Amino acid sequence: MNDSNQDDTWKRMSFKGNKVWVQTDTNGNLVVKKGMVLIKYNLKQDYEYKVKPESLNPEDQAVPAQKKSGTPKLSKKLQIKNLSDNSIKETRLPDNCITIYTDGASSGNPGPSGIGVLLIYGENKKEISKYIGSATNNIAELTAIKVALEELKRVDLPVRIFSDSSYSIGLLTKNWKPKKNQELVFEIKTLMDKFSDLSFVKVKGHSGIKENEVVDFLATSAIKKGLQ
Repeated sequence: MNDSNQDDTWKRMSFKGNKVWVQTDTNGNLVVKKGMVLIKYNLKQDYEYKVKPESLNPEDQAVPAQKKSGTPKLSKKLQIKNLSDNSIKETRLPDNCITIYTDGASSGNPGPSGIGVLLIYGENKKEISKYIGSATNNIAELTAIKVALEELKRVDLPVRIFSDSSYSIGLLTKNWKPKKNQELVFEIKTLMDKFSDLSFVKVKGHSGIKENEVVDFLATSAIKKGLQ
């Protein structure tokens, strides 16, 4: 479900340094409803996101994508730009890698919660936005990872999960002993054991990484839809 119709038009603008499509009327003016404007990162995606008009900028203010550099055929580098300090973090991705971004959100902690997942394999992308009821933010973060792993049919391909949750990554990769959510952590680790090559990459939240912003929107919009 979304708020757009066949008469809607979309124009390019930038949001948090990323190029987005913004809903306009036939005259090219922003369509503002209840102080918010609809945006999409891709016109073919199922979900639309509501942002304040003042958070949008002209398209030419988007941060240019990093140019591809010569890398071995068996791998590629994913460059993550941390806009807070302008540093570049390079993560080498194996050939045929499934890339996953996850996020969880809670309104109240505990309170109404949602998860966002973005799965990428080659040119294929899948978004998941799901309301999970009342939970803590940590449970939402872990649940997003669990749902992402459950979506994967191939366990022989390399998988890289990008998350801004130090809590989740610590529990799942550093042998931290969970004081809470033991059952959920056990379920995720059981799923992880099925994969031949799986690892996590820590990213900084709200730092202009487009995919991370997408899953943040998916998680928060799931809460709003769940409360409607």
